[in-house]
Amino acid sequence: MEASMLIGGEWLTAASNEELEVVNPATEQLAGTVPSGSPADVELAVATAQRAFADWAATDAERRGQILAKAAELISDNAKPLAAVLTSEQGKPIAEAIGEVTHLAHGVHYYAEAATKVTGTYQDLPSAFGPAYGQVIRRPMGVCVAITPYNFPLTLLGTKVAPALAMGNTVVAKPAATTPLATLEVARLFSEAGVPDGVLNVVTGRGSVIGDALVGHPDVRRVAFTGSTEVGRHVAGLGAPLLKRVTLELGGSDPVIVCDDADVAAAVKAVIIGRYWNAGQACLGCKRVFVHDSVFDAFVSELVDRVKRYEPGDGTVKAEKPRLRMGPIHTKAGRDELLDQLQDGVDKGGELLCGGGDGGNDTGWFLEPAVVTEPGAGSRLMTEEVFGPVLPVLRFSDFDDAITRANDTPYGLGSSIWTHDVRKIHAASQRIDAGMTWVNQIHYGYDELPFGGIKDSGYGKEHGLEALDSYVELKSVVVGGLA
Repeated sequence: MEASMLIGGEWLTAASNEELEVVNPATEQLAGTVPSGSPADVELAVATAQRAFADWAATDAERRGQILAKAAELISDNAKPLAAVLTSEQGKPIAEAIGEVTHLAHGVHYYAEAATKVTGTYQDLPSAFGPAYGQVIRRPMGVCVAITPYNFPLTLLGTKVAPALAMGNTVVAKPAATTPLATLEVARLFSEAGVPDGVLNVVTGRGSVIGDALVGHPDVRRVAFTGSTEVGRHVAGLGAPLLKRVTLELGGSDPVIVCDDADVAAAVKAVIIGRYWNAGQACLGCKRVFVHDSVFDAFVSELVDRVKRYEPGDGTVKAEKPRLRMGPIHTKAGRDELLDQLQDGVDKGGELLCGGGDGGNDTGWFLEPAVVTEPGAGSRLMTEEVFGPVLPVLRFSDFDDAITRANDTPYGLGSSIWTHDVRKIHAASQRIDAGMTWVNQIHYGYDELPFGGIKDSGYGKEHGLEALDSYVELKSVVVGGLA
């Protein structure tokens, strides 16, 4: 598949005429090529978005919502071909890719409806200077940049583009260099839905070249970034001198606490999805599981039995039942790091109960899903983000100790607890250092609720109506002279 950048409604090659190859991580075959953008392409895209801003900001909110609703409809109608493109470049199984496209459509539709639901504020003011009242109005910001990673390139695009457009901003999107193809197809559908030329632009290329140019551009007012903590710090440093509005959704090492009264079967099913979906390549996921002594053996036994059903392989081919398909690790370097982390966990006291091989695949960067019990507290499995299908499981007997160990991480994205004891639910909600806590449910980012992390997991919120305020400038207006 040969693709071009979208700038101002035109499909363009890079100013340098250079291209990037997109490789299927399951087959190691070429999935397509895209332009390798340069700062000159960034300059054109930002200038184009800047010119389009005034008209789009002045477009009636209802009309903006109608266009977004049409885009959501087109995404749903094209779910299968979009999923096929996504699988070809990212590697995830087709069923998971369709799930991602469906989530994208839902999010775009949510913000289509929200476009006309934003309200202002009226406030009576003290009469020291005569009768007066105040208003708080919301004004669009201007050009916004959306930088997305390779693991969920479409849903994470939607959480940035949809609220930005709903509030009257224009966008330059920069997908990961390894997963740009599906993003370009989605942009094509937004254009078909009626998004005016220049309102949504997509520039492809390496982050070190065009990502830095976008974040540091003086005409970009808002940057939404999802990626690693290391790169997030770099993005924050670039945006700070120009006082840009920046949100960072970064790495995570989510704890799960399974209490003595938990529904063990339900907890196992949820943890498996939360850890092994997308081959474990998610910032939000079940990455450290603390299980009460009384249910530890039952939990681990059922967990291992179910994990052994996974069969790593090409995402375009269904596994024979009762096996389940798992896609590849996205890069060879990523798989190698996972193997190093896994070995370190075993070397420091952990017991490998299953997984860790390549699943018998001759090509592709596959890793059989692994379960490790009781790796040392200082092991890499416990101190680092593990971005793949490796799950440490640990015992606890004291609930307060489980909370302490759950918080023993530099990250603070998600967390969950499995119990029906309201006191423990309350304690976990109040005391776990995370941007979100699920109770008796899978780690899942709902479009309807604000989502984001603390500590090394970043700052700012996406999702929910609360995210809309990240795409507007709040302005206070005082009206006097009423006597």
